[in-house]
Amino acid sequence: MFLGKVIGNIWATKKYRSLKNMKLMFVQPINAGLENTGEPIIAVDTVGAGPGETIFYITASEAVIPLPVDMAPVDASIVGIVDSIHWEE
Repeated sequence: MFLGKVIGNIWATKKYRSLKNMKLMFVQPINAGLENTGEPIIAVDTVGAGPGETIFYITASEAVIPLPVDMAPVDASIVGIVDSIHWEE
């Protein structure tokens, strides 16, 4: 799992059939210090996250597991919203 921050959403007039009722979000990967790491990605939202929220997401073939379909062309899925981070160096 990876940490990220939702930085926007995507409106699509046409989507793959199994993603019809799913939200697509722009996610900026971050580290535990809330610093940006890498380029933004697109992730399917499975938990109702919104812009500005810190989330955690999964990637690769596991990204389709939380979806209510057997198969979908998904590379990343948001699977949780972070309430707080307590980090010590």
